[in-house]
Amino acid sequence: MKEVKLEEAAYQFDGKMSLRQAIPLGLQHVCAMFVGNLTPLLIITSACGIAGGEFADLQVTLLQSAMFVAGVVTLVQLFTVGPVGGGVPIIMGTSSGFIGVFNSVVGSMGGGVLAYGAIMGASIIGGIFESVLGFFLKPLRKFFPPVVTGTVVLSIGLSLISVGINSFGGGNSAKDFGSVENLLLALFVLVVILIFKHWTSSAILIGILAGYVAAFVMGFVLPTTGVTADGVEYTKAWVLNWDKVAQASWFAIPKLVPVKIVFDMRAILPVLIMFIVTAVETVGDISGVMEGGMNREPTDKELSGGVICDGLGSTFAALFGVLPNTSFSQNVGLVAMTKVVNRMALASGAVFLILCGLIPKLGALISIMPQAVLGGAAVMMFSSIVVSGIQRITKEQMTPRHLTIVSVALGVGYGMGANSGILANAPQALQLICGESGIVPAAFVAILLNVLLPKNDQEL
Repeated sequence: MKEVKLEEAAYQFDGKMSLRQAIPLGLQHVCAMFVGNLTPLLIITSACGIAGGEFADLQVTLLQSAMFVAGVVTLVQLFTVGPVGGGVPIIMGTSSGFIGVFNSVVGSMGGGVLAYGAIMGASIIGGIFESVLGFFLKPLRKFFPPVVTGTVVLSIGLSLISVGINSFGGGNSAKDFGSVENLLLALFVLVVILIFKHWTSSAILIGILAGYVAAFVMGFVLPTTGVTADGVEYTKAWVLNWDKVAQASWFAIPKLVPVKIVFDMRAILPVLIMFIVTAVETVGDISGVMEGGMNREPTDKELSGGVICDGLGSTFAALFGVLPNTSFSQNVGLVAMTKVVNRMALASGAVFLILCGLIPKLGALISIMPQAVLGGAAVMMFSSIVVSGIQRITKEQMTPRHLTIVSVALGVGYGMGANSGILANAPQALQLICGESGIVPAAFVAILLNVLLPKNDQEL
């Protein structure tokens, strides 16, 4: 194919580009998703209690693998392998949509490596389940209109806000949780992100880097240790542990099955339902990127291949101890904004992620991120999911039927999950499905009402 100018090739999916042209565009996508790709892992490993101490090396390994897996799965989505992959300009990464459900799994299983292994087992089965859904996607799409998907996304965002605020205060396991230092550090990160938000797609990355600098400076001017009421000395949560970075190696191959995989129904049932939700989200992301970047509707083959890649990519990720990999909505927005859909440009970003996944020192550097720095960014990221859900709901005219679906799903479904004590005497199967997260019951109620409630003439 004859090489064309950047202005033309950038807007062609199969356009030929030189590396000099493609790499900066690919790195732009990496910057937009880099922090979001690792945030779920930082949160869930912390919830499981495997973020430090004897498990410090394990967390570094998982972060390293998360970058490697995201790059590999993105390449499959771009170039396709048989029926796997949609051949669409989508960047893949670790999904934040599962955080609420995984937190409930950790709560029901008591944390530790066992709970994390159960999450991996559930992700393997869930990924295979989603890939099967991909083959039968066309007849299933009618069950998931924007009012259903929007309600689910909205409930995901609502469940994550408390997680973000928890990190904002330094993490509730920290002995100095809610201290002035933690709150000011998180607020500083948030302000930096707000300043750069409308200037660049890398605002969150810039905010995180600024947080590292601020925490580094704080280490020189403020006391780094405190004393509990019992007289026990502790290191404050915002202190950077540079020894962890120094001890990490420069090069290592990602480890296969770094955590023993456990198959437990307490994890499998709620995660299976979340994979249905994920399939719907992926359909929305692919539709958004094709409409926004290529000015056309996606074909059934593109949608089906994209969802199959979503599922098998998540199974592949779990084998490396990584949380489910799905389409990244941040990058969908970037494509819609820039109209850059070139496959080689996105592939160069994926290759960069793979290279990052071979450098444990980078994983170690990310693993020492203070929870307050993460919280300053997470509050912004997770709240934007709420807004995204509202936008999906209002994509169509809000009829009385739509209002009923949203109201009942959030009120009964999300409320029941958020106050799981109400199910203490319910059948165990129902407790397993709902867990401590409002996402699964809200999704179930929204889907059920969409099927049962009669449609008016405008909706038929």
